[in-house]
Amino acid sequence: MTGGEAEPVIRIDHDGPLEGEVRVPGAKNSVLKLMAATVLADGEFTLTNVPGIIDVDIMSQLLRSIGSTVESAGDGSLVIRHEGELSTEVSAELAGRLRASINLLGPLVARFGNIQIALPGGDDFGLRPIDMHISGLEAMGATCRFDAGILTVNAPRLRGADIRFSFPSVGATENLVSAAVFADGVTTIYGAAREPEVADLCNFLVAMGAQIEGIGESTLRITGVSRGGLHSASHRVVPDRIQAATYIASVAVAGGEVDMVDAQRNDMQMFLRRCSEMGLTFSDLDGGGLRVAASKRLAAVDVQTLPYPGVATDYKPLVIAMLSVADGSAVVTENLYPGRFKYVDELQALGAKIRMHEHHAEIRGVPRLQGASVTAHDIRAGAALVVAGLAADGITTISGVGHIDRGYDDLVGRLRDIGAGIRRD
Repeated sequence: MTGGEAEPVIRIDHDGPLEGEVRVPGAKNSVLKLMAATVLADGEFTLTNVPGIIDVDIMSQLLRSIGSTVESAGDGSLVIRHEGELSTEVSAELAGRLRASINLLGPLVARFGNIQIALPGGDDFGLRPIDMHISGLEAMGATCRFDAGILTVNAPRLRGADIRFSFPSVGATENLVSAAVFADGVTTIYGAAREPEVADLCNFLVAMGAQIEGIGESTLRITGVSRGGLHSASHRVVPDRIQAATYIASVAVAGGEVDMVDAQRNDMQMFLRRCSEMGLTFSDLDGGGLRVAASKRLAAVDVQTLPYPGVATDYKPLVIAMLSVADGSAVVTENLYPGRFKYVDELQALGAKIRMHEHHAEIRGVPRLQGASVTAHDIRAGAALVVAGLAADGITTISGVGHIDRGYDDLVGRLRDIGAGIRRD
């Protein structure tokens, strides 16, 4: 904000069930990677079902900074054009604003061979979780050097390799699949991430002419094609399972029945199973989507995060918000990113009874939370505070809503349309 203009806040004063219909937008965790992958070929790419979020705007700026043309058609579609020369240096200023800027690494290395990319935040890659990206590129013949926040990669010609992951890293899978599409021979990734967003990227690359086998499985086999062997394509972004989970959590704490158009049951089966154990009911919609209904107070259940198809770490803040008003006590265990509990203090400010034990959160449910002023420190924490506000008596005021805007397409408007007492000031 500039000129003394007040920072926006979200205010929630809600009591009563939610009813109606909400459409689930395209996935943040997919669209940014699809945008990055377009640099593999010249031509015009059209992405549809694109969410209206700040991170898409930042990635658009990043692509423009290297010479691409990016235009929004205003109907949830994005048109990206590449014509010949692109810069192989990624802006440190823009990269510092967007973690997903690292997804330009694989496509740029594959197409141009020699690149420089500023790492998000400027940290040494030994301190950031991209060591698997680097070791995979090195296995394919690249030389990688890090200096003063800049990663330089030299790879005149990548070659196929067998790459074995000790952990199913989403980012490393995406970057190495993108890099392998032009590599000589066959690249096989063992222990690859299986998230729906990874499959969405692979399907897009196949539409561009890449040869990928095992999509959706833990072993991916990529047979390289010649540089210049890919072409432009159109693609619909997979619906956002985390946004869908946010509306499920909202109904869970407020009660009611909501139709979520485009929500994908198959993409969040373990999360839905845990929600069913809490007392929610789900049914499929004609034409695609899910109906969620909550008619009674939630029951407490233990939850642990695991790689897909387990319960995603991005669901965890929503789960803890739900359990804060459930009947009984439960333990939520973070097995992937132990430090991701910063929002607990904010939930406690709303009256949640949460005790931390290293990477475990013990939650004792209360009938209702109490409104207070709280701050969103990241995207998913912000969404969890919105959910908690729907379960609170009195007014909940949330600041730091710019974080929510990075990953949610009009969360306030969509919730208001199904009856939530929520506004943005």
